[in-house]
This record gives sequence, structure tokens and C-alpha cells, in this order.
Amino acid sequence: MGSVAKTGNAAYPGPMERWTDRRRPSKRSRKPQPGKPGPRPALKRATGKIERLGRHGVGIAEDEGGRIYVPYTLPGEDVVAQTDGERGKPLQILTPSSERIEPFCRHFTMCGGCALQHANPEFVAAWKRQIVVKALENRRLPADVAPVIDAHGAGRRRVALHVRRDGGRLAAGFMRPRSHGLAAIETCPILVPALCGAPDLAAALAQPLKPFGSAFEVAMTATDTGLDVAITGRGRKMAYAADDLDVRLALVDLAMHHDLARLVLGDEVLAARRPAVLAMGPAGVELPPAAFVQATSLGEETIAGLVVGAVGRARRIADLFAGLGPFALRLGRQAAVHAIDSDSAALKALAVAAGAIGIRSGTTERRDLFRRPLLAEDLAPYDAVIFDPPRAGARAQAEALGASGVPVVVAVSCEPATFARDAASLVAGGYTLDVVTPVDQFKSSSHIEIVGIFSR
Repeated sequence: MGSVAKTGNAAYPGPMERWTDRRRPSKRSRKPQPGKPGPRPALKRATGKIERLGRHGVGIAEDEGGRIYVPYTLPGEDVVAQTDGERGKPLQILTPSSERIEPFCRHFTMCGGCALQHANPEFVAAWKRQIVVKALENRRLPADVAPVIDAHGAGRRRVALHVRRDGGRLAAGFMRPRSHGLAAIETCPILVPALCGAPDLAAALAQPLKPFGSAFEVAMTATDTGLDVAITGRGRKMAYAADDLDVRLALVDLAMHHDLARLVLGDEVLAARRPAVLAMGPAGVELPPAAFVQATSLGEETIAGLVVGAVGRARRIADLFAGLGPFALRLGRQAAVHAIDSDSAALKALAVAAGAIGIRSGTTERRDLFRRPLLAEDLAPYDAVIFDPPRAGARAQAEALGASGVPVVVAVSCEPATFARDAASLVAGGYTLDVVTPVDQFKSSSHIEIVGIFSR
């Protein structure tokens, strides 16, 4: 992608016109400082063909000069890009791909939340499946990878918004692409309807905190009983915010005005107007503050359905990294499930929910499975094991499972590379990777959830 292009006045159509770096250089940066490098080289304009998409949905062009990464492009497209080293900014699409569609959000390319709104959903599904295939191939693992299941459903039920000062007011939104600058938004179309006003609500809730900081994070979960909101902030003054009576009263009033189920500031619950409850299989789980839940309701149901189907008629099941119990609560009436996690609040919520629906055979254990994985002798009593670790995977636990004799292991993961690494440990121990199913609950992003079934 090395030739200079004569592009005239042509520009990339649609929202790409807004894909700009709006940061202005400071006066200090406009001239070289003693002992410091001078100004960066001038940006170049080049043409090239996009060969493929990288792991994060960014188009890659290659020539003898190396790779250029150009976001918001698709394979096969000839593009004009402004380049800065190996980074490119698309200026014009000379030959649009047949897979290109009109983005559905006017904030696309300004907001860093979505990478693939410009691509046909069928193309994105095939591309995400190939990411999983490639990750397994890199570990020399032959596997049957099923088509991607679309589990976006009604939209994402949780969101974390950034709130920053914008002149004399507070604005809420997401970070700009490759930037710490805020892209203020009015609404986000990939969220559930209950969160359609989330940016305005986040800014309003941060308003009483202005004397204590200029940067806040507001996390919201749409529960069955209303919005569950948690506010955190940065800076030394934030430690005093929760002790300020005026702030507390203002936030409680806002919680009532917006009919929030719960409002948390830092580590303290300021308003608990109703229990924050989510249906999880046959149970209703009261969420602890800042609890992790799957991004979409349909995503949770889909993943849990695959897991329940995989364990079959197993009578004794270990549910590792169990969290709030999306699997344990669905399996508790047909099997004795031992749920293990390092989060004691999540386990307590799981136990209460299980007791409320009459599950008496389930047990819980607080344990750090990264430091103290279940070993082969610990796993011997179980007919099936489920493990659903964080993005980093569970290397030590996977190696211990590989040395065990458990008949069925079900792995759930949100990261193809660590899933493949842990799968390799199981296969090295004698397991067969029967089927891998990608589940997409992350519309227009590069993320993908994976369910893998192993047997011996």
C-alpha cells in the first residue's frame, strides 16, 4: 500500500467523514524541545487493497513496505487512506465490497464501541466463525466448528458509560477509537430499550459529583425490577464524595426521580428501592452490586442451553467459575451441582436463589481456581465439569482437567485464543473436542462467545 493517490475532492461516503483525530497539539508540542525529538513526519496518502480483516475487525493491506491497518474497511476493497506508520485512516473507498452496508448508528466511527456496523451480518458471522477456526488451527486442534448462533436478541442489558466534563457541562458516552477522548452520544441502538436513555441518565447522576472530580464511570444493568446503577470516579476528592450529605441526598433524589432499582456510589449502596433481580433459568437471582452477567438475555439462554444439553444425564456436576449460577440453577433439579467461584457475594446470591426454588442438593465453595485449581483427585467424583473462566482463560485448571477422568467437560469462553490454549491441554490429556459452537451476543463488535464440548 505504498503508492501515492490522486484523489481530487472525493471522500469516503457517509459517517467516515467524521473519523478524525480531534485532539489539537499543545503549544509545547509545536516546536522541538531541547533533548527531545522534533515533530512527527508528515502523514502520507496511499492507495491499496484490503486483503483481510484482523482479529479486531480492522482491514489489513500488505505490500513490500509491510502492513497497513485501516479500520472500517472490508476484504477486496481498494481504498485511499491517510497513513501514519502502520496505521491508516480511510479517506475513500474506490471499490466497495458487496458485503458493505449502511451503518445503523449515526455515531459509528466516532464512537469506539462498534467496529463492524459497515459489514453485512452474514459476512460478520462467517468471519467470527473463522476466528475460532483459526485459533484452533494455531493449536493444531481439528474440531467441528458449528455456524455462529446470533444471540443479540433485544440488545445488551448492561453498559458502562464514561462521563467527562465538556466545558461547563457533563457529557456521557464511549471512548473514541484509539483515543482517550470522549465521544458523547444520546443513545446506543445495540442496548435494550430500558437503556435507551442511559447517556443522559449517566450525566445527570454524575452532576452532584462535579465538585469531587471530572471523570466518572457509570455502569448500568437492566434488571427485571429496574435499572441497577453503580458510579465510580477518579481522583483523591472522590473519597470524600460519599461522606457529603448534600451529594448523598441529591443522588437519592435522582434515584427516586428516575425510578432506579438500586444506586451504588463506590462501594456503598445509597439507594436500594427494590431488589435488583434477574431471571436465570427457573430462578430469580438478586444481583450483588457490580455483579457480572452475560451481555444479553438471549446470549445467556443460548449458552446455558448448549451447556445443559452437553452434560446430558450427569448426576454429579462441578460448575467452575460459577458466578451467579446460570448453569447451576438450570441443572440443580436434575443433578447435584457443586458451584465454585472466588466471588463470595455471587455464590451467596446463587445459594439464596437455589433455595427459593427448592434446590437442596446444590453446594457452593469459595475458591480461587487460578491459585488452587481442582486436581485430578478432586475431580474424580464428578460425571461432568463445566468451566467458564474470564477472558484470560484457566491454564492451570485446564491442565488439571486434562489429567482427570471426568467423562464430559464443557468449556465456555469469550476469547478464542485462550479457549484454544485450554482446549489443547484437555486434548493432550486424552479428551476429544467433539464440537465447538460460537455464540454472538456482541453485535457489530469483534467479540465472540464459545462453547466447546469434550469427552473421553
